[in-house]
Amino acid sequence: MEPKQKIILTGDRPTGKLHIGHYVGSLRRRVELQNSGLYDKIFVFEADAQALTDNIENPEKVRQNVIEVALDYLAAGLDPERTTLFIQSQIPELCELSFYFMDMVSVSRLQRNPTVKTEIQMRGFSGESIPVGFFTYPISQAADIAMFKATTVPAGDDQEPMLEQAREIVRRFNYIYGDTLVEPNILLPENAACLRLPGTDGKAKMSKSLGNCIYLSDSADEVNRKVKTMYTDPTHLQVSDPGHLEGNTVFTYLDAFATDEQVARLTTDYATLQEMKDHYTRGGLGDMKCKKLLMAVLDETLEPIRQRRAEYEKDIPAVYEILRKGCEVARAAACETMDEVRRAMKINYFDDRALIEEQARRFQK
Repeated sequence: MEPKQKIILTGDRPTGKLHIGHYVGSLRRRVELQNSGLYDKIFVFEADAQALTDNIENPEKVRQNVIEVALDYLAAGLDPERTTLFIQSQIPELCELSFYFMDMVSVSRLQRNPTVKTEIQMRGFSGESIPVGFFTYPISQAADIAMFKATTVPAGDDQEPMLEQAREIVRRFNYIYGDTLVEPNILLPENAACLRLPGTDGKAKMSKSLGNCIYLSDSADEVNRKVKTMYTDPTHLQVSDPGHLEGNTVFTYLDAFATDEQVARLTTDYATLQEMKDHYTRGGLGDMKCKKLLMAVLDETLEPIRQRRAEYEKDIPAVYEILRKGCEVARAAACETMDEVRRAMKINYFDDRALIEEQARRFQK
């Protein structure tokens, strides 16, 4: 189906505060896209129902973090006047569309999804212990995207398999029932370092469960403490030793956050980040000097976010009101889509006057 509008949809599971991996991977881009004025509608949601698939015995964790994530959204610069912020569980139509989508995906197709495989391994599920809701969350995610007819989904590259599955489902639905839903496209970060920011310990992915995160709400002292212990080059034992950039978390973060203007302003020795890299690789540059630059860069990035968060924290009821109003807007859009879906699937029995009249005539013969 050819989209009539350019629409963005993206979201996060409210299982903890958002970290800087979320920020460079998607959140920063959402704010830029919001401010660009290039999109007709932007929906950003908290996937609390999806979070419950592997937190079913700990609902309070999800409940408490809904407000934390909302504060992070607002602090990062999402504007509720231009971006609809909503909570997944408050849109019951999503459950209905997910139910219909389940008939369009085989078990073997879900098992081949590499993102699902990775998430299952991370959570220690195996065989028959995998909750059905967790196993089928690509279907739920496809429903989230299709419900709002999103044309664009800003996300990290680890979500590409999920977007491909969503496109497959939408394509199959439209093939069976006629053009109704829109196939989405992923919008990846332009900076390669932002595709998947590693944890402070050098692990492949920054993750709340691994405890290797720097949170958007961390104080300057907390950020500095975490940077000081950050994984670098284990072979760089002496300042004079040549250093390696590959796998060096400090330089990965500098690539993701630092501009050459910042490097020139915050150091006295380098005009560009590349100059610092060259010095490090030939030897003579210590890790702590690099870490101090990163601390300064992160502080410049995070301090405005901390300040906005502190302002919103003064009126939490107002934040809940923003979410409530966003849910109303999102549900109205979902109801429109579901009317089209039911009509396409021919299950709009009570709205189809032609059907009722046809059946009446048939039984009057």
